[in-house]
This record gives sequence, C-alpha cells and structure tokens, in this order.
Amino acid sequence: MSQDAKYKVNIYQTPKPKKVPKAVSGELKGAASAKAIARMKKESVDCPVVKREVAFLVCFACPSFLRRVTGTVDCAGGQGPPPEWLLG
Repeated sequence: MSQDAKYKVNIYQTPKPKKVPKAVSGELKGAASAKAIARMKKESVDCPVVKREVAFLVCFACPSFLRRVTGTVDCAGGQGPPPEWLLG
C-alpha cells in the first residue's frame, strides 16, 4: 500500500557538506553505494516537518521519506527525523 506525498521538497547542492550523525551513515551503508553516499552528503533539503535545513542523508533515513524523483523528495509529513539526528 503506497502512501501519498504531503510535501514535495526540492533538493539542492551545498558548497560545504552538512554534518551527518554516525547512526545515519551506518544505517545507510547497505542501502546505497559509497559513491552515492558521498554525493548525497553534499546535498540538502528544507525539511517541512522540522522547518529547517537538513542534510539529504538525514532526510533519506527519515521515516517520512517516501521517494526521491528528479531533484525532489516526496515526504509523508509524519514525525520527521529523530532530534538527535539534527546536528548544528
């Protein structure tokens, strides 16, 4: 059963990568290649749930993440990422 996207969020490149907690990085090791993770570390989104800029890897690991399609993220708009994932 698929969920409907409540938000469509644009992904953008950042000049300086945002910090990503080790818990998130470790969780994604099997889900994506090292090259893809390195590229995603340099991307950010303006999260509509927590109302601030977060690293894309945090968004990707979030329970509200549905899918990534051509530069946008479909977000279910649930609880959002855990507070300990929101660094800096």
